[in-house]
Amino acid sequence: MVWRQHATHGRLLKPRHALIAMTSRHKPVSQRTVPIVVFDGVNLLDVAGPMQVFADALLPDGGPAYDCFLIAARARGVLADTGVALPARPFASLKRQPIDTLLVMGGDDAESPAQDRKLVNGVTRLAGRSRRVGAVCTGTFILAATGLLAGRRAVTHWSACARLRSLYSDIAVEVDPIFIKDGHLWTSGGVTAGIDLALAMVAEDLGRPAALRTAKRLVMPMLRPGGQAQFSSLLTIQCADATGRFEALHAWMADNLAADLRVERLAERVHMSPRSFARHYREVTRRTPAKAVEAMRIDAAKALLEGTAQSVTAVARACGFGNEERMRRAFLRSVKVAPSAYRAAFGAPAASSASRVSVVASRQ
Repeated sequence: MVWRQHATHGRLLKPRHALIAMTSRHKPVSQRTVPIVVFDGVNLLDVAGPMQVFADALLPDGGPAYDCFLIAARARGVLADTGVALPARPFASLKRQPIDTLLVMGGDDAESPAQDRKLVNGVTRLAGRSRRVGAVCTGTFILAATGLLAGRRAVTHWSACARLRSLYSDIAVEVDPIFIKDGHLWTSGGVTAGIDLALAMVAEDLGRPAALRTAKRLVMPMLRPGGQAQFSSLLTIQCADATGRFEALHAWMADNLAADLRVERLAERVHMSPRSFARHYREVTRRTPAKAVEAMRIDAAKALLEGTAQSVTAVARACGFGNEERMRRAFLRSVKVAPSAYRAAFGAPAASSASRVSVVASRQ
């Protein structure tokens, strides 16, 4: 795609969207203002992902739905973690401009930005004028430093959840969600979870069809619900298998969930005895083969329950559970809800975007 640079303000514009320059004083009344807080060392994808979502979200008349721009605590640009220079307005430039959504980005250094009093105080002031406030990845630490998350549920990058919990005991830190909406405060997990958060905001503002059109333009999968784990079970198992010893087996398992995946069959695939395979597999992945199979099947069932209208019985068969009751027991063990309840909360055919969000975010 060819981009052009605005001659006055230096903003990169998409010709096909005819986006209004970020310093325009004449944006449409229905366009929502979204300042994005950045700082030196900010993760570039934290910034680019949500910003692209808002740039691609369109109003019914085809105009841009959001006026999205970068802001920083100091009157200069910032350097992202990749060395890319990001032009940003100073906080003071917003003056008394109404703010729809304030987003705070994260970076590899979770704590230093949260100790920058000018940054934290600026975010605190701007948050007070914002209809909605969100944090991407370790940006949650900055939001936590403002005190806004006290008594709230929140999430951050999986590797920093324990640290956030130890620093802020008054925050109910959760590890699993991709994003959490608690009232007007939103937080998200690691890096690409910011894209999910932004898409969910678009769905809340413009409706699910608009969010799905935006996701399609970005060649993104179906919106992942806020209650879905940041890692798929397959990815978690692969991360544990650092040597890649069972990599080919895992790929085959994921492609054949409805097949016979008993230990004997899996052992045959890797040319080992069942006893030896079970022992080595547990040593490598820190779970039994049966638990790994069940976790993969649950992930597959979640995807079908979320994105298709297949009956629960059909989903159970397709994912290898055999029957609905067996899948129900597996869901109750792992997900803590029955498949039908899971679909009611997160499934597109059975629930609207607003009802799905309300399950994830209890405080309204």
